Amino acid sequence: MDARREDVLDAPYFHLVFTVPDILNPVIYSNQKLLYDTLYHAASATIQELTSDPKHLGASVGYICILHTWGSEMNFHPHIHTILLGGGLTPKNEWKDNGTEFFLPIWAISKVFRGKYMDELKNLWNTDQLEFHGTAEKYRNHYAFKELIDSCYDTEWVPYCKKTFNGAQSVIDYLGKYTHRIAISNHRMIHMDDENVTFSVRDYRKEGQWKELTLSGIEFIRRFLMHVPPRRFVRIRHYGLLCSRSKHKKLTLCRNLIGCKKYLSKLRDKEMPEILKQLYGINICVCKSCGGHLGKPQLRIPQRC
Repeated sequence: MDARREDVLDAPYFHLVFTVPDILNPVIYSNQKLLYDTLYHAASATIQELTSDPKHLGASVGYICILHTWGSEMNFHPHIHTILLGGGLTPKNEWKDNGTEFFLPIWAISKVFRGKYMDELKNLWNTDQLEFHGTAEKYRNHYAFKELIDSCYDTEWVPYCKKTFNGAQSVIDYLGKYTHRIAISNHRMIHMDDENVTFSVRDYRKEGQWKELTLSGIEFIRRFLMHVPPRRFVRIRHYGLLCSRSKHKKLTLCRNLIGCKKYLSKLRDKEMPEILKQLYGINICVCKSCGGHLGKPQLRIPQRC
C-alpha cells in the first residue's frame, strides 16, 4: 500500500466491476488461465476504446484491474475490479476530466465488454485452445457450445460503477486492503469442529444482511481451493498511464498539469526494524525483558538476559 502511494494522483477515481453471465462459469473454470486473461483483455480494451472516444472523454487514462473469483459464500464468481482514473491526457498532452461524475455510459460498457469477451472466447474455441471438464464436458459438442454462445448474447451483461472514491487517500487505502483479499478472511470464521465449518456470509437478496452458513469441512475446502489462481498468475495489472513502462514520466506530467502534490512513500529504503516501529510501534531492537538494546545488524540478545 505504501509503495502505491507514489502512483496516485489527487484527482477523481472510480470503481468499476466487470462480470460475465454465470452460464459461462463451467467453461471458465475448465480454462482458468486463458479465460481469466480474457477477462482482463476485454475489460482493458473496453475502457481504452470508450475513454479515447471524444464523446465520452477523449483522453488516455490510467487504471488497475484486479481479479476476484469468489462470491460471499465462496461460490465461483469470476469478475474484474477496476480502479479507473477519472481523467487523462489528450493527444496534445493536455489534462482532461469530467469532474466527479462518472463519464462512461453503463449501457455502452456492457455492450462493448460483451462483444470483446465473446470475440476472444469464440477465437479460442475456433483454434481448439479450450478444454472442457466436469460440468463443462457437454460443451465439447459443437451445437451445445453454439447454444451457449447464443445464450450469452441474449443475456444482459451487468457491469456497474460503485461509489466514487472520496479522495486520493481512500484510493490508497483500497489498494492496500481490498486488492489483496482472498476468498475468506479469519474474522468471518464463527465455529468449526471435526465435521463442519460455520462462517458469516452476506445475503444480497436481503440488502446485504449478514447470516451464518454451515458447510461440511470437505465442501468448505473444495470451495476455498476453487479460488487458488493458476501458477505464476498476475492478479493485479496496470494499464494506460499506470503502465510500468511509462508511468513515471506520464504521472509527473499529469501532476504538473493539474497542480497536485506527489504522495511520497513513507517506508521506501527503510530497514525492517524501522518499518515495524513506524507501522506498529514495535521496537525489535529493544529487549522486552530488560530494556537492553540489541546489536545491529545481527540484533544480538544482550548478555544480561
